[in-house]
Amino acid sequence: MQVVEAKGFRIPIVGLGTWALRGRDCARLVEQAIGIGYRHIDTAQMYDNEAEVGEGVRASGKRNEVMVTTKVQPTLLAPHDLERSVKESLAQLRLDVIDLLLIHWPNPRVPLAETLGAMAKVKRAGYAKQIGVSNFTVALLDEANKVSSEPLVCNQIECHPFLDQDKVIATCRKYGMAVVAYSPIARGGAKGDKLLERIGKAHGKTAAQVCLRWLTQQGIVVIPRTSKVERLEENLANLDFDLSDAEMKEIAGLARSSGRIVDWSWSPKWD
Repeated sequence: MQVVEAKGFRIPIVGLGTWALRGRDCARLVEQAIGIGYRHIDTAQMYDNEAEVGEGVRASGKRNEVMVTTKVQPTLLAPHDLERSVKESLAQLRLDVIDLLLIHWPNPRVPLAETLGAMAKVKRAGYAKQIGVSNFTVALLDEANKVSSEPLVCNQIECHPFLDQDKVIATCRKYGMAVVAYSPIARGGAKGDKLLERIGKAHGKTAAQVCLRWLTQQGIVVIPRTSKVERLEENLANLDFDLSDAEMKEIAGLARSSGRIVDWSWSPKWD
């Protein structure tokens, strides 16, 4: 599996997103994903499936080869709450350590320096190997990298061809942080897009695979979510072909400011 390296930490470039996966199906899908070659599994406290994700990882028999990410929910970013919640996440996952721990969403009511101080503390205590952020804007990335006493290895953001994220991506690169793309197929929006379909046809690939390859070819990590085993293999197979420079450029032309899918009342002011 190809990896993206950030500050000495290696992140497998294709992972499995588990948002909205639940129960037995979630555990089974995680186990199957690892069985066919996935080495990166993404969950979060907000997903309410850490126990099932951990079960799937353990059942695979490959725990030591798999990077597991979980994320602290925005209501628990005060230091005491964060520390308690990370211990709870570990108990739910029933794993020895969280490989990558992220702040899921910024919370303007809790000073970022306090939250990152607590994140650094849980890392130093051995609960997490590495820490990072999610849904951070350029301004938040600037602040985070200034106040964090531990290196921040990634920013997980909504990222697909229909949304212009150039500013945030450039800022991540400036700080040596990996970009991890959630909703990389735009929640199924790639399917049926005429340009992606046409390029896919030329390569014997689907529009979704073209979408993923456009990201991975830029060194962006992707964590598509699926509940279907056949899609697991399809998503992994985005790595066995290359898009031409002209195709990359054409796909980049799909970006628009209204392309954002994930936007909540608590979202930061986007770039």
